[in-house]
Amino acid sequence: MKTDIQHRIDVSLLVDTFYDKVLKDDLLSPHFAHINFENHMPRMVDFWCFTILDEGSFRGNIFDKHVSLSIDETHFTRWLFLFHQTMNELFEGEKATMALQRADLIGYTFASKMKALNK
Repeated sequence: MKTDIQHRIDVSLLVDTFYDKVLKDDLLSPHFAHINFENHMPRMVDFWCFTILDEGSFRGNIFDKHVSLSIDETHFTRWLFLFHQTMNELFEGEKATMALQRADLIGYTFASKMKALNK
């Protein structure tokens, strides 16, 4: 039986597993090729711990880091598909459901902002 997300180690497993898929994905991987994941992974874990566990470890504006990328709604749809797939493989429960809802909101918000900027 799957458990809910409870601790930072759970979030780390989610983020590691998810970005392993992203880096193997033909559509998404080119946009992440320039990132040093060894250095960046702790920051992504901090962000998702902030988002899922309400930990105060993250500071910054994540949209600003993505605005210069050539990405559109297709990329966000694929990102969300992989995020949902990963979550559903690993976890279930209240925090997992909330994380999916927040990921959907992030994906929608980013896609909307990117579309508005590229008009």
